[in-house]
Amino acid sequence: MNSVTLKEIKTELSRVHPTRLLELSILLAKYKKENKELLTYLLFDSYDEPAYILSVKSGIDEMFMELNRNNSYIAKKGIRKILAFANKQIKYSGSKQTEVEILIHFCKKLRKAGISMPMNSALGNLYWRQVQKIKKSLGTLHEDLQFDYSEEVGHLGLHNN
Repeated sequence: MNSVTLKEIKTELSRVHPTRLLELSILLAKYKKENKELLTYLLFDSYDEPAYILSVKSGIDEMFMELNRNNSYIAKKGIRKILAFANKQIKYSGSKQTEVEILIHFCKKLRKAGISMPMNSALGNLYWRQVQKIKKSLGTLHEDLQFDYSEEVGHLGLHNN
């Protein structure tokens, strides 16, 4: 089955009766977890972005507490899982400020995790890619916000583990 363009979907949705639209939304949420999570964000969390960022940060904190640091392979796998969680939450928000705050928090927690990250290791590369991603997103923010976050970003790259 071929899917139609987003423009055609938008046009068709504008013609649909509100009750049918509700049914379609429920159906979408029912069949894919990511759709359900996105709807949850849009309906319950999007109105209060600071609270959403706080809840994502606490989720990241919990995941880092549960991280198995004894085996480096399992630790890397866990860190990638945490990063995937963070990126999914960032994608739901779509806000560059949210992206910067969550990734700064992730990088700080990764540095404090007590896992060796030499520059040539996979974790070191993962860390530095996130720092570069933060810097890129930081450039799109308002000047005042750039100034607020620039000191925190500066600390992320000072000391190499």
